[in-house]
Amino acid sequence: MSLLAALNPPQREAAKYLDGPLLVLAGAGSGKTRVITHKIAYLIGECGYKPGSIAAITFTNKAAREMAERAAKLTHGVNTKGLIVTTFHSMGLRMLREDAKFAELKPAFSILDSADAAGIVSEIIKTTDKQEIRRAVSRISLWKNELKSPAAALASAEDDNARVYAKIYDRYDATLRAYQAVDFDDLIRLPAELLDTHAELREKWQNRLRHILVDEYQDTNVAQYRLLQKLTGVRAAFTAVGDDDQAIYGWRGASADNLRQLNEDYPHLHVVKLEQNYRSTVRILKAANSLIANNPKLFEKRLWSDLGHGDAIQVMPTKDDEHEAESVVMRLLSHKFQHRTEWRDYAILYRGNYQARVFEQALRNEKVPYQLSGGQSFFDKAEIKDVIAYLRLIANSDDDPAFIRAVTTPKRGIGAATLEKLGQVAATLHVSLFEAVFSAAAASQIGERHLTPLTEFCNFINRMEERVAREPAGELLDDLLKTIGYEVYLFDQDDQRAAQSKWNNVLEFAAWITKKGEEDEKNLLQLTQTIALITLLEGREEEESDAVRLSTLHAAKGLEFGHVFLVGVEENILPHRDAVDEGRLEEERRLMYVGVTRARKSLTLSYCSRRKRARESVACDPSRFIDELGDEVRMPEKPTTAEAKASGSDRLAALKAMLG
Repeated sequence: MSLLAALNPPQREAAKYLDGPLLVLAGAGSGKTRVITHKIAYLIGECGYKPGSIAAITFTNKAAREMAERAAKLTHGVNTKGLIVTTFHSMGLRMLREDAKFAELKPAFSILDSADAAGIVSEIIKTTDKQEIRRAVSRISLWKNELKSPAAALASAEDDNARVYAKIYDRYDATLRAYQAVDFDDLIRLPAELLDTHAELREKWQNRLRHILVDEYQDTNVAQYRLLQKLTGVRAAFTAVGDDDQAIYGWRGASADNLRQLNEDYPHLHVVKLEQNYRSTVRILKAANSLIANNPKLFEKRLWSDLGHGDAIQVMPTKDDEHEAESVVMRLLSHKFQHRTEWRDYAILYRGNYQARVFEQALRNEKVPYQLSGGQSFFDKAEIKDVIAYLRLIANSDDDPAFIRAVTTPKRGIGAATLEKLGQVAATLHVSLFEAVFSAAAASQIGERHLTPLTEFCNFINRMEERVAREPAGELLDDLLKTIGYEVYLFDQDDQRAAQSKWNNVLEFAAWITKKGEEDEKNLLQLTQTIALITLLEGREEEESDAVRLSTLHAAKGLEFGHVFLVGVEENILPHRDAVDEGRLEEERRLMYVGVTRARKSLTLSYCSRRKRARESVACDPSRFIDELGDEVRMPEKPTTAEAKASGSDRLAALKAMLG
């Protein structure tokens, strides 16, 4: 039986098409992952492509993992070793590792996370004002995503403000080079630039990769699009899968124009539309189609489904934030009781993280288990960052931020004054702090008593570095933790409970490193570069617990739930006031569309007539998007006087009695 027999006709057409560039317009729930995985299996199983010549690129580690697993199932019995299923950033990292010398980097360069980047900017502009730092960081990030160098940013600066940011960018870039480090944006910017300027690199990668598949194409930015173009060259053997109706990352530099650009850059572009939805009922899709019809269209498409008509979409007006949360939880409890569903069938979705608190409280009050999406990443915890600082320094001794963190944690009698003197020596000699420790200038300017702990520390790091290539990652890390006495340090710093919790996190991290090292056959050095790209949470969410999901609309993209409560559907929230002021209403409408199309069977929208802002209560209007959903929406009927008298608490008591 053909590999593609399970696909519907448009899906099959997309999987089989190999005559040049292909754009698959995949509506919500239309089986895009299915098309990508079947196409991979078809290329290997029926067209004789070598697995190593195919790259499927997605946006999250979780999506990449899921895709790799599904492709492996379809090609069972066939050796798929070498198949590249990865994120854009990991693909860039793979290229930079291999061709570091072209970027004037050593192979063990460091990858700085967003906190490190903010730290460097804070040093440059000499401020701790978080908002100002965030503005500068995001400005630099947008320039990098547009492939603009500091010089180009300065040349095109439209006012004094932009000129100041361009100068900060210039110093930031120089600092990164001195540290032999890159940030997240560089992982895509640098490979794109290298392929542009070095013909031999371009040929090497174009010959290696014979077909590239890109998932969530509408979320790509300029740099990612350029990278795709340079990797595929004149053959343009790629499959871009995306949905212009779900482009919700414009604020992050993603360019929905990349869809329009494809049409212009590739006149022979073949377009396949996937319009059959396998997720939602007819009513939900009619409302979604009606809503999104208000946006101008690059490609017309209408989702349809044969999953039955389904329930009308409910709209629930509420008095204020707390009443909204109580009403949603009440309705959720009563629905679960009537339909004997599981907690994991429900999601409460909102525009901003700040809206979650009152829903968490209401769910806790009723002892409902819930899971919050997009909480603090495991890798953002201080104790994990401490350990990673050591690993980064072992991998790359030029990494000054890692040096400062590691040398002062645990304390070694090395004070701020000593580090300041060392900094002056390093600056004069134009070397890293680590290298400066061994210089004659350090010996004369710092004095033996203060220099001894520094040299002892650096010698220890050097000894560790010599062992990296020979010894398993897990053993080396265990040895490191024992030698620096990290457990004792934690228990000296904190009370028993907090210290134990932190130490457990460190042990979990060490176990993860051991397992990763064995599974991926990577040493500590290679794992250290990978760590910056992973949030362990993405790996943890595999044990999907039976709990109600609380999530922002952005974080819910790509997920689906039986029953969705879309809350705070008000003017100024959804659409967001700033977005409306800045002319980004269409993107807000797409965000609403993403929310609506997460629902399989039922959808309930809620809004408040008043809402707490700072200390006062402000009047609110229902969102214009509710009217745009068309006739499938059931507005609430006015309660009779008797019903109105029965307060929420009476209904809750009755419900509890039923459940009891």
